[in-house]
Amino acid sequence: MTTTLEIQNLKCGGCAHTIITKLNELEGIQSVAVDNDAHTVTFESATKNGIERATKLLSKLGYPVNGNANSIGKKAKSFVSCALGRLEKS
Repeated sequence: MTTTLEIQNLKCGGCAHTIITKLNELEGIQSVAVDNDAHTVTFESATKNGIERATKLLSKLGYPVNGNANSIGKKAKSFVSCALGRLEKS
């Protein structure tokens, strides 16, 4: 099933690279795409459990789903994830 989540703290291609890389590592998740302008991530998941795991991973990386808590810690994690994504992308 295709799922699109609107996420917080998405800033650039570095963020997108980290999100795509990390979600593609989850079993049962594939076809990950990030839309920086719409602040969304779209992916295919075979199970509802896969969607829950993806949501938890996004939050852990600093990109919580809209409506979920977005603490200073989450914002800081997103900057780290962004920086790592930029380095890996280069």
